[in-house]
Amino acid sequence: MKRLIFHIDVNSAFLSWEAARRVKKGEDDLRLIPSAIGGDPESRRGVVLAKSIPAKKYNIKTGEPIGMALRKCPSLVITPPDFRLYSKCSKTFKDICRAYAPVVEEFSIDECFLDFTGTEKVYPDPIGLAYEIKDKIKNELGFTVNVGIGENKLCAKMASDFEKPDKVHTLFPEEIPTKLWTLPVGDLLFIGSSTAKKLTDMGIRTIGELATYDVNALRSVLGDKMSLQCHNYANGIDNSPVKAEREKAKSYSNSVTLEDDVKTDEAAHAILLALSDSVSRHMRSDGAMAYSVSVTMRYLDFKNKSHQCQLSSPIDTTKAVYETAKKLLSEMWQNHKPLRLMSITLSNLTKDKTAGVQMSLFGEAENLNNERDEKLDKTLDSIRGRFGSGIVQRGTVMGTGLNVARKFKGEKDK
Repeated sequence: MKRLIFHIDVNSAFLSWEAARRVKKGEDDLRLIPSAIGGDPESRRGVVLAKSIPAKKYNIKTGEPIGMALRKCPSLVITPPDFRLYSKCSKTFKDICRAYAPVVEEFSIDECFLDFTGTEKVYPDPIGLAYEIKDKIKNELGFTVNVGIGENKLCAKMASDFEKPDKVHTLFPEEIPTKLWTLPVGDLLFIGSSTAKKLTDMGIRTIGELATYDVNALRSVLGDKMSLQCHNYANGIDNSPVKAEREKAKSYSNSVTLEDDVKTDEAAHAILLALSDSVSRHMRSDGAMAYSVSVTMRYLDFKNKSHQCQLSSPIDTTKAVYETAKKLLSEMWQNHKPLRLMSITLSNLTKDKTAGVQMSLFGEAENLNNERDEKLDKTLDSIRGRFGSGIVQRGTVMGTGLNVARKFKGEKDK
């Protein structure tokens, strides 16, 4: 039986959701002017999380510093993120998808896969169905989506990334040579800039060239697993199922790319506190605790250095994560070379809340997850859940220009 998979992706999600809210109130549509969702325009801190199509004409890019975006376009309208709104909009469009598809997998806050395999008698016209879902979301919710259709998740995802916005695209096996192979190799799913450079250095510039390249020759550069995956993806091969339940996280991580060089313990500790606050809060929301804490830093020459420790008992409070992260940093950042990136990863997870008393990294018996810290975290988590992530920040984060909670990206171990 041939599979039939849809991938639905909200166009410029954060900006579209804010724009739809404003239009509903009779205000101007952010999608029609140079605009962006990001940090504080007055302090020129933070990064661009999403931008309008008119903003693209100024070469404004997602992930670049707000200050840089404003230099490119001084009239750029910047709106702070509102994750309560995003969560609500994410749920509403996915609820519409679930009304049609037997199986829906959440891929991210603004993307999902729909599995229509075996529904040809119910939905004899897949393309017509895609337009129906797309238009229903637009008419009822006020924002647009792209729909990609294929026989697997890879092809559906690649198709949805074709011309935007408000489009339906297909990528069936017979269309791969004309629609997929002509694209730059860096456009292939899960190929990052580093891998793309390695491939172009080998003379592989298009996905089609990768599809016909000798796998054994790729292994020497990419390794066994990556070379096979890249070769399969380039040929449109993907057997991964659409899962109705999201896979349980194996780890929680958060990172921040720094606009200014970090050279002092004071600045580094402020960043660690913000990261600890964000990543532990996300872990707590899933009812998990971590036995392992890892800190990674990247120097200006893009070289990474990491340090990890295993705890005798699991932790979940911001203070416990922060104190552990500080100790790890002090052990590996003795030369104080300027940093451009910092990250924290919590892993080796458990949901056993009776795991016991923590042991301090300094060898003293103490309960790092003490009752006072747990109550403080619970109170702050509740406030942020009601009013948004940016409503409250830890004291030593204030004044650093960082709002890491707004840039949180939870990751699973691959």
